[in-house]
Amino acid sequence: MSKLRGLMRERDADAFVLFVLERLNSESCHYISGFRGSSAALIIDQEDARLITDGRYRTQAVEQSPFSLTVQALPLPLYVAKAISERGWRSVAFEAERISHGLFEAFFRPLSTRWVDASAFIPSLRRSKDRTEADAIRRAAVIARKAYDLMLERVEPGMTEADFESQLLCEIKKLGGEKGWAHDDFIVASGARGAMCHARATRKPFGLGETVTLDYGVMVDGYMCDITRNFAVGHAQPRALELNDILLKAHREAAAALRPGVAGRDVDAVARKVVTDAGYGEDFVHGLGHGLGLEIHEAPRLSALSRDVLQVGDVVTIEPGIYIEGWGGLRIEDDYIITETGAECLTLPDDQSLRIAG
Repeated sequence: MSKLRGLMRERDADAFVLFVLERLNSESCHYISGFRGSSAALIIDQEDARLITDGRYRTQAVEQSPFSLTVQALPLPLYVAKAISERGWRSVAFEAERISHGLFEAFFRPLSTRWVDASAFIPSLRRSKDRTEADAIRRAAVIARKAYDLMLERVEPGMTEADFESQLLCEIKKLGGEKGWAHDDFIVASGARGAMCHARATRKPFGLGETVTLDYGVMVDGYMCDITRNFAVGHAQPRALELNDILLKAHREAAAALRPGVAGRDVDAVARKVVTDAGYGEDFVHGLGHGLGLEIHEAPRLSALSRDVLQVGDVVTIEPGIYIEGWGGLRIEDDYIITETGAECLTLPDDQSLRIAG
């Protein structure tokens, strides 16, 4: 809150407003206020911080947030517009990227207020993770690792991708995870389907000798880990072992390059060179990694197009991949926090090698 109010002063804004509409933007509301409901507004000035929500969340709001609470008697946009008008604020910061054009035109443009686009305020604060946030990601990874190990004991030819995903999610919850990812299914891609980077689980059965790529995660205290592992069913094909070795080298060299002040595109280039030198450059079709935390994709980005520079507190993924049409693909992913001297892995990278299941 202190940092947010400092940003407001820098932009000469009397107040800051934030909306959660049908869960959109709920992560930033949680970050600032503690509240995790699906409908809310925050109104913050230099003296007060107010949470507005409806009667469904009366008890939850009191339990989760120290903000002053108003249980709305008006629709959220109308209540916020009325509050701004009554207080006579001359300048109000808002998140233009998080509300619709129609909402702004209907409720806010008619007010005699100078609107300051503060879309970058909360993302800039969320980017740097403190020890509490990093620990939540680390605890999520411990649960993810245990659930994965349990599932490898059950794999056998004929098990479907969908069965694997549903049982994995069940184990995650039994081990104490809130859920998997907040808004996405896991990626479970077996055999030739591994060539699709974002293949969702289907009723396709695992075949003997097929490689399976699993991209999954766990949420703890609202924070998520993001991990990709590969396993072979029964036995591994020579090509799968070759690709896994290449990706291990690319991953580890890129991870060793992580440190404050390094450009995201330069870290991407380290991994990309390894894959290209091995003859698979054209098959590494995405950026090396991304930030994560309350959302699965946050700043900064690690890609050839990125302009981000790493800073202390960034949490980023390293996830080189190789995808071959008609055969399949592999990817190896772990999460790292940038420290003063380099980076620390949060997701227990000692099981990155291709494992045999079933």
